[in-house]
Amino acid sequence: MSTGSEPVSGEAYPRRWRALAVTQLAGFMGLLDVSIVNVALPSIQRSLGASVAQVQWVVSGYALSFGLVLVAGGRLGDALGRRRMFLVALTAFVVTSALCGAAPSAGWLVAARLLQGVTAGMLTPQNSGLIQVLFHGAERGRAFGIFGATVGLSTAVGPVLGGLILSAAGEHEGWRWVFYVNVPIGLIALVAAWRLVPSRQRSGQPVASQIDVVGALLLGAGVLCLLLPLVEVDSGGLRRLWWLFGLAPVLVALFLRWEQRMVRRDRAPLLDTRLLSTTPGYPAGATLGLVYFVGFSGIWLVFALYFQRGLGYTPLQSGLAVTSFALGSAVSAAVAGRLVTRYGRWLTVGGLTGVAVGLAATAVVLDVTPAAWAGRAAALPLLIAGIGGGAVISPNVTLTLECVPSRMGGAAAGALQTGQRIGSAIGTATLAAVFYGVVSHSGHYRGAIAAALLTGTGFVCLALLVAVLELRLRRRGALRAEPDQASVAQADVHRT
Repeated sequence: MSTGSEPVSGEAYPRRWRALAVTQLAGFMGLLDVSIVNVALPSIQRSLGASVAQVQWVVSGYALSFGLVLVAGGRLGDALGRRRMFLVALTAFVVTSALCGAAPSAGWLVAARLLQGVTAGMLTPQNSGLIQVLFHGAERGRAFGIFGATVGLSTAVGPVLGGLILSAAGEHEGWRWVFYVNVPIGLIALVAAWRLVPSRQRSGQPVASQIDVVGALLLGAGVLCLLLPLVEVDSGGLRRLWWLFGLAPVLVALFLRWEQRMVRRDRAPLLDTRLLSTTPGYPAGATLGLVYFVGFSGIWLVFALYFQRGLGYTPLQSGLAVTSFALGSAVSAAVAGRLVTRYGRWLTVGGLTGVAVGLAATAVVLDVTPAAWAGRAAALPLLIAGIGGGAVISPNVTLTLECVPSRMGGAAAGALQTGQRIGSAIGTATLAAVFYGVVSHSGHYRGAIAAALLTGTGFVCLALLVAVLELRLRRRGALRAEPDQASVAQADVHRT
Protein backbone atom coordinates (compact mmCIF):
# COMPACT_ATOMS: atom_id res chain seq x y z
CA MET A 1 0.00 0.00 0.00
CA SER A 2 1.68 3.17 -1.13
CA THR A 3 1.55 6.58 0.41
CA GLY A 4 2.59 9.95 -0.87
CA SER A 5 5.36 12.06 0.50
CA GLU A 6 5.25 15.49 2.09
CA PRO A 7 5.38 18.08 -0.69
CA VAL A 8 8.29 20.39 -1.15
CA SER A 9 7.69 24.14 -0.88
CA GLY A 10 5.25 25.39 -3.49
CA GLU A 11 4.17 21.88 -4.53
CA ALA A 12 0.60 20.77 -3.87
CA TYR A 13 -0.18 17.30 -2.56
CA PRO A 14 -3.09 16.04 -4.72
CA ARG A 15 -4.95 14.24 -1.92
CA ARG A 16 -4.54 17.00 0.62
CA TRP A 17 -8.25 17.64 1.21
CA ARG A 18 -8.99 13.98 1.88
CA ALA A 19 -5.97 13.83 4.19
CA LEU A 20 -7.33 16.88 6.01
CA ALA A 21 -10.72 15.22 6.49
CA VAL A 22 -9.08 12.18 8.09
CA THR A 23 -6.86 14.19 10.42
CA GLN A 24 -9.77 16.38 11.51
CA LEU A 25 -11.85 13.30 12.35
CA ALA A 26 -9.08 12.08 14.65
CA GLY A 27 -8.55 15.56 16.09
CA PHE A 28 -12.27 15.87 16.74
CA MET A 29 -12.21 12.72 18.89
CA GLY A 30 -9.28 13.98 20.96
CA LEU A 31 -10.85 17.37 21.65
CA LEU A 32 -14.32 15.90 22.13
CA ASP A 33 -13.10 13.82 25.06
CA VAL A 34 -12.39 17.04 26.95
CA SER A 35 -16.11 17.81 27.25
CA ILE A 36 -18.12 14.67 26.47
CA VAL A 37 -17.30 12.98 29.78
CA ASN A 38 -18.87 15.76 31.88
CA VAL A 39 -22.41 14.45 31.43
CA ALA A 40 -21.33 10.88 32.30
CA LEU A 41 -19.77 11.70 35.67
CA PRO A 42 -22.83 10.82 37.82
CA SER A 43 -23.11 7.48 35.98
CA ILE A 44 -19.38 6.78 36.53
CA GLN A 45 -19.66 7.61 40.23
CA ARG A 46 -22.62 5.25 40.75
CA SER A 47 -21.17 2.44 38.63
CA LEU A 48 -17.63 2.38 40.10
CA GLY A 49 -18.33 3.82 43.54
CA ALA A 50 -15.86 6.59 42.80
CA SER A 51 -15.07 9.33 45.30
CA VAL A 52 -15.63 12.98 44.49
CA ALA A 53 -11.88 13.50 44.01
CA GLN A 54 -11.63 10.53 41.63
CA VAL A 55 -14.58 11.78 39.56
CA GLN A 56 -12.94 15.20 39.31
CA TRP A 57 -9.71 13.61 38.11
CA VAL A 58 -11.53 11.71 35.35
CA VAL A 59 -12.07 15.13 33.74
CA SER A 60 -9.21 17.23 35.05
CA GLY A 61 -6.54 14.51 34.71
CA TYR A 62 -7.22 14.24 31.00
CA ALA A 63 -7.05 18.02 30.54
CA LEU A 64 -3.84 18.20 32.58
CA SER A 65 -1.89 15.49 30.73
CA PHE A 66 -3.29 16.79 27.42
CA GLY A 67 -1.87 20.25 28.07
CA LEU A 68 1.48 19.01 29.37
CA VAL A 69 2.61 17.30 26.16
CA LEU A 70 1.26 19.55 23.39
CA VAL A 71 4.52 21.38 22.65
CA ALA A 72 6.59 18.20 22.94
CA GLY A 73 4.13 16.41 20.64
CA GLY A 74 4.38 19.18 18.08
CA ARG A 75 8.18 19.13 18.21
CA LEU A 76 8.26 15.34 17.78
CA GLY A 77 6.09 15.76 14.69
CA ASP A 78 8.49 18.37 13.31
CA ALA A 79 11.50 16.15 13.98
CA LEU A 80 10.26 12.64 13.19
CA GLY A 81 7.56 13.33 10.61
CA ARG A 82 3.95 14.27 11.21
CA ARG A 83 2.51 11.20 9.53
CA ARG A 84 4.56 8.90 11.77
CA MET A 85 3.58 10.78 14.90
CA PHE A 86 -0.05 10.98 13.82
CA LEU A 87 -0.31 7.21 13.30
CA VAL A 88 1.49 6.36 16.55
CA ALA A 89 -0.56 8.83 18.62
CA LEU A 90 -3.86 7.78 17.02
CA THR A 91 -3.12 4.10 17.68
CA ALA A 92 -2.33 4.88 21.31
CA PHE A 93 -5.50 6.99 21.63
CA VAL A 94 -7.65 4.07 20.41
CA VAL A 95 -5.97 1.68 22.86
CA THR A 96 -6.31 4.03 25.85
CA SER A 97 -9.96 4.73 24.95
CA ALA A 98 -10.64 1.00 25.15
CA LEU A 99 -8.80 0.86 28.50
CA CYS A 100 -11.04 3.67 29.82
CA GLY A 101 -14.20 1.88 28.72
CA ALA A 102 -13.10 -1.41 30.28
CA ALA A 103 -12.00 0.15 33.58
CA PRO A 104 -12.96 -2.16 36.49
CA SER A 105 -12.34 0.49 39.14
CA ALA A 106 -12.18 4.24 39.58
CA GLY A 107 -8.39 4.19 40.06
CA TRP A 108 -7.97 2.28 36.79
CA LEU A 109 -10.17 4.81 34.99
CA VAL A 110 -8.19 7.79 36.31
CA ALA A 111 -4.89 6.19 35.23
CA ALA A 112 -6.29 5.35 31.78
CA ARG A 113 -7.60 8.90 31.38
CA LEU A 114 -4.17 10.32 32.17
CA LEU A 115 -2.65 8.12 29.46
CA GLN A 116 -5.46 9.01 27.06
CA GLY A 117 -4.75 12.71 27.62
CA VAL A 118 -1.07 12.17 26.76
CA THR A 119 -1.99 10.46 23.48
CA ALA A 120 -4.48 13.21 22.59
CA GLY A 121 -1.87 15.87 23.35
CA MET A 122 0.56 14.11 21.02
CA LEU A 123 -2.10 13.80 18.31
CA THR A 124 -3.60 17.29 18.27
CA PRO A 125 -0.61 19.43 17.13
CA GLN A 126 -0.04 17.14 14.13
CA ASN A 127 -3.26 18.58 12.64
CA SER A 128 -1.95 22.16 12.55
CA GLY A 129 1.50 21.00 11.46
CA LEU A 130 0.08 19.05 8.51
CA ILE A 131 -1.99 22.05 7.43
CA GLN A 132 1.19 24.16 7.44
CA VAL A 133 2.87 21.67 5.09
CA LEU A 134 0.00 20.64 2.81
CA PHE A 135 -1.72 23.99 2.17
CA HIS A 136 -0.55 27.38 0.99
CA GLY A 137 -2.07 30.81 0.38
CA ALA A 138 -5.86 31.07 0.45
CA GLU A 139 -6.20 27.29 0.73
CA ARG A 140 -4.42 27.37 4.08
CA GLY A 141 -7.05 29.78 5.40
CA ARG A 142 -9.83 27.44 4.26
CA ALA A 143 -8.07 24.47 5.87
CA PHE A 144 -7.67 26.32 9.15
CA GLY A 145 -11.35 27.27 8.86
CA ILE A 146 -12.20 23.57 8.90
CA PHE A 147 -9.78 23.13 11.81
CA GLY A 148 -11.54 25.94 13.70
CA ALA A 149 -14.92 24.33 13.05
CA THR A 150 -13.51 21.09 14.48
CA VAL A 151 -12.34 22.85 17.67
CA GLY A 152 -15.64 24.70 18.13
CA LEU A 153 -17.84 21.70 17.38
CA SER A 154 -15.87 19.30 19.58
CA THR A 155 -16.20 21.67 22.54
CA ALA A 156 -19.88 22.45 22.12
CA VAL A 157 -21.22 19.11 20.82
CA GLY A 158 -19.64 16.99 23.57
CA PRO A 159 -22.50 17.37 26.07
CA VAL A 160 -25.10 16.56 23.40
CA LEU A 161 -23.34 13.41 22.19
CA GLY A 162 -22.67 12.31 25.75
CA GLY A 163 -26.34 12.70 26.59
CA LEU A 164 -27.39 10.74 23.49
CA ILE A 165 -24.99 7.89 24.26
CA LEU A 166 -26.20 7.64 27.86
CA SER A 167 -29.83 7.70 26.74
CA ALA A 168 -29.21 4.87 24.26
CA ALA A 169 -26.86 2.68 26.34
CA GLY A 170 -28.42 3.19 29.78
CA GLU A 171 -27.45 5.22 32.81
CA HIS A 172 -25.62 2.47 34.74
CA GLU A 173 -23.06 1.18 32.21
CA GLY A 174 -23.70 3.65 29.39
CA TRP A 175 -20.69 5.74 30.41
CA ARG A 176 -18.41 3.00 29.04
CA TRP A 177 -19.68 3.68 25.52
CA VAL A 178 -18.61 7.31 25.84
CA PHE A 179 -15.10 5.83 25.54
CA TYR A 180 -15.80 2.75 23.42
CA VAL A 181 -17.26 4.86 20.61
CA ASN A 182 -13.72 6.11 19.89
CA VAL A 183 -12.51 2.60 19.02
CA PRO A 184 -14.35 1.91 15.71
CA ILE A 185 -14.08 5.53 14.59
CA GLY A 186 -10.38 5.59 15.47
CA LEU A 187 -9.68 2.36 13.57
CA ILE A 188 -11.38 3.73 10.46
CA ALA A 189 -9.38 6.96 10.77
CA LEU A 190 -6.18 4.95 11.26
CA VAL A 191 -6.61 2.97 8.04
CA ALA A 192 -7.57 6.08 6.08
CA ALA A 193 -4.63 8.05 7.50
CA TRP A 194 -2.22 5.25 6.53
CA ARG A 195 -3.37 5.60 2.93
CA LEU A 196 -3.90 9.36 2.62
CA VAL A 197 -1.55 11.26 4.94
CA PRO A 198 1.81 11.85 3.18
CA SER A 199 5.13 10.78 4.61
CA ARG A 200 8.52 12.41 4.21
CA GLN A 201 12.08 11.35 3.73
CA ARG A 202 14.04 10.89 6.94
CA SER A 203 16.71 13.49 7.59
CA GLY A 204 19.35 10.92 8.53
CA GLN A 205 20.13 12.73 11.78
CA PRO A 206 20.01 10.71 15.03
CA VAL A 207 16.62 10.96 16.71
CA ALA A 208 18.18 11.88 20.07
CA SER A 209 19.84 14.96 18.55
CA GLN A 210 16.43 16.32 17.49
CA ILE A 211 14.70 15.94 20.87
CA ASP A 212 15.20 18.61 23.55
CA VAL A 213 14.62 16.53 26.70
CA VAL A 214 15.69 19.23 29.15
CA GLY A 215 13.40 21.80 27.49
CA ALA A 216 10.49 19.36 27.54
CA LEU A 217 10.98 18.68 31.27
CA LEU A 218 11.27 22.38 32.16
CA LEU A 219 8.18 23.37 30.16
CA GLY A 220 6.20 20.38 31.41
CA ALA A 221 7.04 21.25 35.01
CA GLY A 222 6.07 24.89 34.47
CA VAL A 223 2.73 24.01 32.89
CA LEU A 224 2.09 21.45 35.65
CA CYS A 225 2.67 24.09 38.35
CA LEU A 226 0.20 26.40 36.63
CA LEU A 227 -2.51 23.86 35.85
CA LEU A 228 -2.47 21.55 38.88
CA PRO A 229 -3.98 24.05 41.36
CA LEU A 230 -6.65 24.91 38.78
CA VAL A 231 -7.71 21.35 37.98
CA GLU A 232 -7.82 20.65 41.75
CA VAL A 233 -9.86 23.78 42.49
CA ASP A 234 -13.00 21.88 43.53
CA SER A 235 -11.06 19.97 46.20
CA GLY A 236 -9.27 23.00 47.63
CA GLY A 237 -6.40 23.08 45.16
CA LEU A 238 -6.04 26.86 45.27
CA ARG A 239 -5.77 26.79 49.04
CA ARG A 240 -3.29 23.90 49.22
CA LEU A 241 -1.24 24.45 46.08
CA TRP A 242 -1.20 28.23 45.66
CA TRP A 243 2.60 28.25 46.05
CA LEU A 244 2.96 26.45 42.70
CA PHE A 245 1.81 29.66 40.96
CA GLY A 246 5.02 31.32 42.17
CA LEU A 247 7.17 28.44 40.93
CA ALA A 248 5.58 28.33 37.45
CA PRO A 249 7.09 31.61 36.08
CA VAL A 250 10.53 30.61 37.41
CA LEU A 251 10.40 27.34 35.51
CA VAL A 252 9.10 29.04 32.35
CA ALA A 253 11.91 31.62 32.56
CA LEU A 254 14.47 28.81 32.90
CA PHE A 255 12.84 27.08 29.93
CA LEU A 256 13.14 30.21 27.76
CA ARG A 257 16.80 30.72 28.74
CA TRP A 258 17.54 27.08 27.93
CA GLU A 259 15.83 27.38 24.54
CA GLN A 260 17.83 30.53 23.73
CA ARG A 261 20.99 28.61 24.57
CA MET A 262 19.93 25.78 22.25
CA VAL A 263 19.35 28.27 19.41
CA ARG A 264 22.74 29.95 19.97
CA ARG A 265 24.46 26.56 19.81
CA ASP A 266 22.57 25.70 16.61
CA ARG A 267 20.89 22.71 18.23
CA ALA A 268 17.23 21.67 17.87
CA PRO A 269 15.16 23.45 20.56
CA LEU A 270 11.79 22.30 21.80
CA LEU A 271 10.38 25.76 21.00
CA ASP A 272 12.45 28.18 18.95
CA THR A 273 12.35 31.45 20.92
CA ARG A 274 12.49 33.39 17.65
CA LEU A 275 8.80 32.55 17.35
CA LEU A 276 8.21 34.97 20.23
CA SER A 277 10.76 37.63 19.32
CA THR A 278 10.93 37.88 15.52
CA THR A 279 7.87 36.08 14.09
CA PRO A 280 5.22 38.69 13.13
CA GLY A 281 1.79 38.03 14.61
CA TYR A 282 2.73 35.00 16.71
CA PRO A 283 3.03 36.56 20.22
CA ALA A 284 -0.16 38.61 19.84
CA GLY A 285 -2.11 35.70 18.35
CA ALA A 286 -1.00 33.35 21.12
CA THR A 287 -2.00 35.92 23.77
CA LEU A 288 -5.37 36.46 22.11
CA GLY A 289 -6.02 32.71 22.00
CA LEU A 290 -5.16 32.24 25.67
CA VAL A 291 -7.39 35.10 26.88
CA TYR A 292 -10.28 34.15 24.59
CA PHE A 293 -10.28 30.55 25.83
CA VAL A 294 -10.50 31.81 29.42
CA GLY A 295 -13.87 33.36 28.58
CA PHE A 296 -15.00 30.79 26.00
CA SER A 297 -14.21 27.43 27.62
CA GLY A 298 -15.55 28.18 31.10
CA ILE A 299 -19.11 28.80 29.91
CA TRP A 300 -19.82 25.13 29.16
CA LEU A 301 -19.41 23.97 32.75
CA VAL A 302 -21.60 26.76 34.16
CA PHE A 303 -24.25 26.08 31.51
CA ALA A 304 -24.33 22.41 32.59
CA LEU A 305 -24.53 23.42 36.26
CA TYR A 306 -27.33 25.91 35.61
CA PHE A 307 -29.50 23.76 33.36
CA GLN A 308 -29.06 20.47 35.26
CA ARG A 309 -28.86 21.61 38.89
CA GLY A 310 -30.74 24.87 38.66
CA LEU A 311 -33.51 23.88 36.23
CA GLY A 312 -33.51 20.09 36.53
CA TYR A 313 -32.71 19.37 32.88
CA THR A 314 -31.46 15.93 31.85
CA PRO A 315 -27.91 15.74 30.42
CA LEU A 316 -29.37 15.50 26.90
CA GLN A 317 -31.68 18.47 27.42
CA SER A 318 -28.79 20.47 28.85
CA GLY A 319 -26.66 19.70 25.81
CA LEU A 320 -29.44 20.55 23.38
CA ALA A 321 -29.95 23.92 25.09
CA VAL A 322 -26.54 25.10 23.86
CA THR A 323 -26.67 23.46 20.41
CA SER A 324 -27.31 26.76 18.62
CA PHE A 325 -23.84 27.95 19.65
CA ALA A 326 -22.28 24.82 18.13
CA LEU A 327 -24.22 25.16 14.87
CA GLY A 328 -23.41 28.84 14.50
CA SER A 329 -19.76 28.24 15.29
CA ALA A 330 -19.39 25.38 12.78
CA VAL A 331 -20.90 27.31 9.87
CA SER A 332 -19.11 30.54 10.74
CA ALA A 333 -15.69 28.87 11.08
CA ALA A 334 -15.93 27.29 7.63
CA VAL A 335 -16.93 30.63 6.05
CA ALA A 336 -14.32 32.58 8.03
CA GLY A 337 -11.59 30.31 6.71
CA ARG A 338 -12.37 31.53 3.19
CA LEU A 339 -12.46 35.20 4.22
CA VAL A 340 -9.39 35.47 6.45
CA THR A 341 -6.97 36.18 3.60
CA ARG A 342 -9.16 39.11 2.53
CA TYR A 343 -10.09 40.68 5.86
CA GLY A 344 -7.26 39.49 8.13
CA ARG A 345 -7.41 40.60 11.78
CA TRP A 346 -10.63 42.57 11.13
CA LEU A 347 -12.38 39.20 11.01
CA THR A 348 -11.34 38.28 14.56
CA VAL A 349 -12.26 41.76 15.79
CA GLY A 350 -15.76 41.29 14.38
CA GLY A 351 -15.96 37.73 15.73
CA LEU A 352 -14.94 38.72 19.25
CA THR A 353 -17.50 41.52 19.19
CA GLY A 354 -20.19 38.99 18.25
CA VAL A 355 -19.16 36.63 21.07
CA ALA A 356 -19.17 39.45 23.64
CA VAL A 357 -22.60 40.70 22.52
CA GLY A 358 -24.04 37.18 22.37
CA LEU A 359 -22.80 36.12 25.82
CA ALA A 360 -23.92 39.37 27.44
CA ALA A 361 -27.36 39.02 25.85
CA THR A 362 -27.55 35.38 27.03
CA ALA A 363 -26.77 36.51 30.59
CA VAL A 364 -29.60 39.05 30.48
CA VAL A 365 -32.06 36.61 28.87
CA LEU A 366 -31.41 33.83 31.40
CA ASP A 367 -31.66 36.29 34.29
CA VAL A 368 -35.15 37.52 33.30
CA THR A 369 -36.72 34.50 31.55
CA PRO A 370 -38.91 32.00 33.44
CA ALA A 371 -37.28 28.59 33.93
CA ALA A 372 -39.71 26.82 31.58
CA TRP A 373 -38.57 28.98 28.65
CA ALA A 374 -34.88 29.42 29.51
CA GLY A 375 -33.42 26.91 27.03
CA ARG A 376 -35.45 28.21 24.08
CA ALA A 377 -34.98 31.87 24.99
CA ALA A 378 -31.19 31.46 25.08
CA ALA A 379 -31.04 29.91 21.59
CA LEU A 380 -30.87 33.19 19.62
CA PRO A 381 -28.19 35.02 21.66
CA LEU A 382 -26.15 31.80 21.80
CA LEU A 383 -26.42 31.53 18.02
CA ILE A 384 -25.02 35.07 17.74
CA ALA A 385 -22.19 34.16 20.11
CA GLY A 386 -21.50 30.97 18.14
CA ILE A 387 -21.34 32.82 14.81
CA GLY A 388 -18.87 35.21 16.39
CA GLY A 389 -16.87 32.35 17.93
CA GLY A 390 -16.45 30.64 14.58
CA ALA A 391 -14.85 33.81 13.25
CA VAL A 392 -12.31 33.85 16.11
CA ILE A 393 -10.59 30.48 16.46
CA SER A 394 -9.72 29.51 12.89
CA PRO A 395 -8.78 33.02 11.65
CA ASN A 396 -6.62 33.54 14.73
CA VAL A 397 -4.81 30.24 14.13
CA THR A 398 -4.27 31.19 10.48
CA LEU A 399 -2.96 34.68 11.30
CA THR A 400 -0.83 33.46 14.21
CA LEU A 401 0.91 30.75 12.16
CA GLU A 402 1.06 32.52 8.78
CA CYS A 403 4.71 33.61 9.21
CA VAL A 404 5.88 30.45 11.01
CA PRO A 405 8.29 28.30 8.92
CA SER A 406 6.91 24.85 8.12
CA ARG A 407 9.81 23.16 9.93
CA MET A 408 8.57 24.75 13.19
CA GLY A 409 4.85 24.39 12.45
CA GLY A 410 4.18 21.53 14.87
CA ALA A 411 5.96 23.07 17.86
CA ALA A 412 4.40 26.48 17.15
CA ALA A 413 0.93 24.95 16.96
CA GLY A 414 1.59 22.95 20.12
CA ALA A 415 2.61 26.10 22.01
CA LEU A 416 -0.47 27.91 20.71
CA GLN A 417 -2.75 25.11 21.86
CA THR A 418 -0.95 24.84 25.21
CA GLY A 419 -1.91 28.47 25.81
CA GLN A 420 -5.48 27.60 24.93
CA ARG A 421 -5.49 24.66 27.39
CA ILE A 422 -4.12 26.95 30.12
CA GLY A 423 -6.82 29.48 29.27
CA SER A 424 -9.46 26.74 29.43
CA ALA A 425 -8.30 25.66 32.89
CA ILE A 426 -8.24 29.23 34.19
CA GLY A 427 -11.64 30.00 32.68
CA THR A 428 -13.31 26.84 33.99
CA ALA A 429 -11.99 27.47 37.52
CA THR A 430 -12.84 31.19 37.47
CA LEU A 431 -16.35 30.96 36.05
CA ALA A 432 -17.23 27.98 38.27
CA ALA A 433 -16.00 29.90 41.33
CA VAL A 434 -18.17 32.89 40.37
CA PHE A 435 -21.19 30.61 39.82
CA TYR A 436 -20.80 28.72 43.10
CA GLY A 437 -20.05 31.95 44.96
CA VAL A 438 -23.32 33.58 43.89
CA VAL A 439 -25.34 30.42 44.57
CA SER A 440 -23.89 29.99 48.06
CA HIS A 441 -24.41 33.66 48.88
CA SER A 442 -27.91 34.18 47.48
CA GLY A 443 -29.24 30.75 46.52
CA HIS A 444 -30.34 32.12 43.12
CA TYR A 445 -29.23 30.15 40.06
CA ARG A 446 -30.38 32.89 37.68
CA GLY A 447 -28.08 35.45 39.22
CA ALA A 448 -25.26 32.88 39.29
CA ILE A 449 -25.42 32.08 35.56
CA ALA A 450 -25.71 35.78 34.70
CA ALA A 451 -22.66 36.67 36.82
CA ALA A 452 -20.58 33.82 35.37
CA LEU A 453 -21.48 34.69 31.77
CA LEU A 454 -20.71 38.36 32.31
CA THR A 455 -17.33 37.35 33.76
CA GLY A 456 -16.69 35.33 30.60
CA THR A 457 -17.78 38.33 28.54
CA GLY A 458 -15.19 40.44 30.32
CA PHE A 459 -12.39 38.09 29.25
CA VAL A 460 -13.70 38.07 25.68
CA CYS A 461 -13.59 41.88 25.72
CA LEU A 462 -9.98 41.68 26.92
CA ALA A 463 -9.19 39.42 23.96
CA LEU A 464 -10.93 41.99 21.74
CA LEU A 465 -8.59 44.66 23.08
CA VAL A 466 -5.59 42.46 22.18
CA ALA A 467 -7.00 41.99 18.66
CA VAL A 468 -7.50 45.74 18.17
CA LEU A 469 -3.96 46.50 19.36
CA GLU A 470 -2.54 43.85 17.04
CA LEU A 471 -4.60 45.23 14.17
CA ARG A 472 -3.07 48.67 14.76
CA LEU A 473 0.42 47.16 14.81
CA ARG A 474 -0.27 45.42 11.49
CA ARG A 475 -1.53 48.65 9.95
CA ARG A 476 1.50 50.59 11.20
CA GLY A 477 3.77 47.91 9.77
CA ALA A 478 2.04 48.23 6.40
CA LEU A 479 2.32 52.02 6.50
CA ARG A 480 6.03 51.78 7.26
CA ALA A 481 6.53 49.33 4.43
CA GLU A 482 4.93 51.71 1.90
CA PRO A 483 7.40 54.60 2.47
CA ASP A 484 10.27 52.11 2.41
CA GLN A 485 9.10 50.78 -0.95
CA ALA A 486 8.65 54.35 -2.24
CA SER A 487 12.20 55.23 -1.17
CA VAL A 488 13.60 52.21 -2.98
CA ALA A 489 11.66 53.13 -6.12
CA GLN A 490 12.85 56.74 -5.92
CA ALA A 491 16.46 55.63 -5.49
CA ASP A 492 16.14 53.42 -8.55
CA VAL A 493 14.84 56.40 -10.54
CA HIS A 494 17.83 58.54 -9.45
CA ARG A 495 20.26 55.76 -10.37
CA THR A 496 18.78 55.50 -13.84
